[in-house]
Amino acid sequence: MRARVFALTAIVAIAVAALGAQTRFTYSSGQPLSPAYEGWMYNADGSVTMYFGYMNTNWLQEFDIPIGPDNNIEPGGPDQGQPTHFYPRRSPFLFTIRLPKDFGTKELIWTLAANGRTEHAYASLKSDYEIDSQVISTEVGGDFGSLREERRTNMPPELRVDGEKRRSVKVGEPLTLIAFAGDPDNLPARRDGRSQPRSASGRMGESPAATSPAAPASPALPAAPAPAARGAANANPAAALYRPPSAIVPSMGPGLHFSWIVYRGRAAAVTFDPDQLKAWTDTRAYANSAWSPPYNIPVPPADGKWVARASFSEPGIYILRAVASDGALFTYDNVTVTVTR
Repeated sequence: MRARVFALTAIVAIAVAALGAQTRFTYSSGQPLSPAYEGWMYNADGSVTMYFGYMNTNWLQEFDIPIGPDNNIEPGGPDQGQPTHFYPRRSPFLFTIRLPKDFGTKELIWTLAANGRTEHAYASLKSDYEIDSQVISTEVGGDFGSLREERRTNMPPELRVDGEKRRSVKVGEPLTLIAFAGDPDNLPARRDGRSQPRSASGRMGESPAATSPAAPASPALPAAPAPAARGAANANPAAALYRPPSAIVPSMGPGLHFSWIVYRGRAAAVTFDPDQLKAWTDTRAYANSAWSPPYNIPVPPADGKWVARASFSEPGIYILRAVASDGALFTYDNVTVTVTR
């Protein structure tokens, strides 16, 4: 009897230890903010583009850190186009720095300080940091984490913001923002087969469904297949058994989507109408994010024209960033807004 009790106690202890080893705590606030160096690519002229993002390990706390000792990129800074507002969690591949051909073995160092901790990202041109479109897609969980080879030739969305790049409004006065976006190659394709604009011209192009076949279903796709897809699977059991390789990362739903974010300035003082799809990796269900299950990416406007209004409750200088994504790659543009009383 004692032996049986001892064995049972040992099993419980092992189970509790294993459960403790797998526990992952999440925090609303008080945790670090870390800059991220994502990698680099060659440009056609031989110059190099470095990619950066960040990880805010809090789920609720956001930061406004002006350019200076607590937010700088050196050498050549402190201001090299980095954000000053930081949303929760991961914001990958958020900005770039273009470097000359002769940058060589030097480093750029991005320093961020928040919640009493200072973190650094060290950016160099070491060969193991070289990336391509597929790497970007994989890192952001594009197309539900697909690793299909076609991701290497994926084209980023086209994006055009109407109007002046510098605007002025008064506190409480709505500012109309108009942007046009399109996905030139329809990769990765929407799972529902709905048409998407192919350019940022403001004119609806040829239906993507007629020129680009839908991508194979991903194992991460939570929704049941459409009736036609179920019929195809029944006709070809081998196709139903095959699952393309996928990466184990937060998954982003495929399909063209667009949103405005506050890139610089106090985001708490900015209100968008309508509410904008989150551009950070909020993975909670129904969280209005491209990374949020059930991955219901809104259907784009037929002409690729997104209209929003921004209102400001405090004076200051704000940079609003337009973010277009095809569900794997990103394209950005900025509007600087001076808000007065």
